[in-house]
Amino acid sequence: MEKYQEIERSIIKKFRKDIWAKFIKALQEYELIAENDNIMVCISGGKDSFLLAKLIQEVIRHGKINFTAHYVVMDPGYTEENRHLIEENAKLLNIPIEIFESDIFNVVTNVSRSPCYLCARMRRGCLYNKAQELGCNKIALGHHFDDVIETTLLSLFYGAEIKTMMPKLHSENFAGLELIRPLYLIKEEDILAWQKFNNLTFLNCACKFTEKTATVQDESKRLIMKNLIKDLRHQNKNVDYNIFKALDNINLNCVLGTKDNREYHSFLENYSKKTDKQ
Repeated sequence: MEKYQEIERSIIKKFRKDIWAKFIKALQEYELIAENDNIMVCISGGKDSFLLAKLIQEVIRHGKINFTAHYVVMDPGYTEENRHLIEENAKLLNIPIEIFESDIFNVVTNVSRSPCYLCARMRRGCLYNKAQELGCNKIALGHHFDDVIETTLLSLFYGAEIKTMMPKLHSENFAGLELIRPLYLIKEEDILAWQKFNNLTFLNCACKFTEKTATVQDESKRLIMKNLIKDLRHQNKNVDYNIFKALDNINLNCVLGTKDNREYHSFLENYSKKTDKQ
């Protein structure tokens, strides 16, 4: 049995409950993939995106929905060593990647303020353009359950609003394109377990900026949220799940205000219309 076949088998067998079943549940619950979709699967070189690619391959092979996929790597200026690692992992995992290049890293390294934010925006734009070029109607990203929880807390603590990373959304600037997150229900600890079980080595952050200034990554707000959740789990092992469920269980009668298409609505708008039942 080839190495990639052993890896595929581990997804279906050993990690069936924690990875495969949650992947299928997300596809079904959030209606992420439909008949005749043409999906661009974005591979950054990390564990999450490579697992996503394998899961998409498996659902094409064993699923009941007919759709096509392109496994795309954008090279924003990787070092020769990092690009080689991505290419070797693609061969090892039997993923037919398509690579296209950009100069995003060179642009970002000359920016002193919010380089990570600018990099993310530029990368997203390049990916949407590539998806249109390939005739795709959807872009699949490798964000997982922990990313969802961390994003929620970042919005609450630093953005002063309650919002989260959605399982899918329509592009505002590229008509007909939709972004999907099939790893939405899969926890990072299970992805790490899959990686370790198969003795795989992936990129972490290949950004030239953070290589030069490691503290930017070490002191990031997202890392603060990650550590906060880790600490809270010592008090309540289900704290992350409870945060997740709270986003699907918002009681509009007990919030001060809401936004709908950027229009604010106060609880006072309907307060006088309600009968006091106390």
